[in-house]
Amino acid sequence: MADTNSGWDGRGASDTGGAGSSEAIPGPGPDMAAEPCAGGKPRGRRVAAASLVALAALATGCEPGTAEGAQDVPPPARATQAAAPPPSPSTSSAAPAPAPTRARPAPEPSTAPPRVLMRTGSESDRVRELQARLRQIGHFGRNPTGYYGSVTADSVRSFQAKRRLPVTGSTDAVTWQRLLAMTRVPTAAELDPPTERPLAAPDERCLKGRVLCISKKSRTLAWMNDGRVVSAMDVRFGSEYTPTREGVFEVFWKSRDHVSTLYDTPMPYALFFSGGQAVHYSADFAANGYGGASHGCVNVRDKKKVAALFDQVKNGDKVVVSW
Repeated sequence: MADTNSGWDGRGASDTGGAGSSEAIPGPGPDMAAEPCAGGKPRGRRVAAASLVALAALATGCEPGTAEGAQDVPPPARATQAAAPPPSPSTSSAAPAPAPTRARPAPEPSTAPPRVLMRTGSESDRVRELQARLRQIGHFGRNPTGYYGSVTADSVRSFQAKRRLPVTGSTDAVTWQRLLAMTRVPTAAELDPPTERPLAAPDERCLKGRVLCISKKSRTLAWMNDGRVVSAMDVRFGSEYTPTREGVFEVFWKSRDHVSTLYDTPMPYALFFSGGQAVHYSADFAANGYGGASHGCVNVRDKKKVAALFDQVKNGDKVVVSW
């Protein structure tokens, strides 16, 4: 390694311009030109001494700053990459300013209507709860049926109008939350009362065995076992043009998902007892109450109760229809 401060240029010659191999070390001789020292006369004797110093430096590695007379500065760094181009006159030396950020507009309030939870035609336990809660505050005047009909829709409209909510008759999320805040959780008796109408004294033919005891006078049905009332429910009958037959019968056919072939209407949980007449659930009765009539069947408006009745009654059980 050449000592940049010793006058050695790495080619085996001093800075006097003498030629030679990079491995050759000039020795003393009569033809060697004398190297001048600063402020002194040329002395031929020093040529040999200078050669010996150069030879010693080459042998020991001669790091920068270790040779006598060297300056305490590091050697110039070797360039490893192209120098960066000078900055453009039009470019400021200061760091570039960040790009301006555009403020996001505030989100607009949603104009979508509240989600509807229950509406006309809905049928569920939550509809039954809705009816029981409306009844607690005087907006539903009958027993819960679990069916969302015109009576329930009118009750919801009444509630919405009084609370200055949009009057739609459907129970949306806002209406439901307002109703929940104003009422308590219904009890089992409020959700499933024994019957809306009081039971009449049972016909004496109903006091023995398993009997569907149906009274036109009280408009009720009592499911009885040896004189004990197991369950009771409101019923309605046929019109004067399609009356429900009276007398003592027995269940001869059960059809859970029956559809009338004559009127093309659903008759769920049908218990047939006289020709085409049966005890069954009626969505119209659940929706409209006693404002309508059947085609001769015994309609029940509480689907939950008639479903339980259907599971308990067997073919051959007695049916008594009386005034």
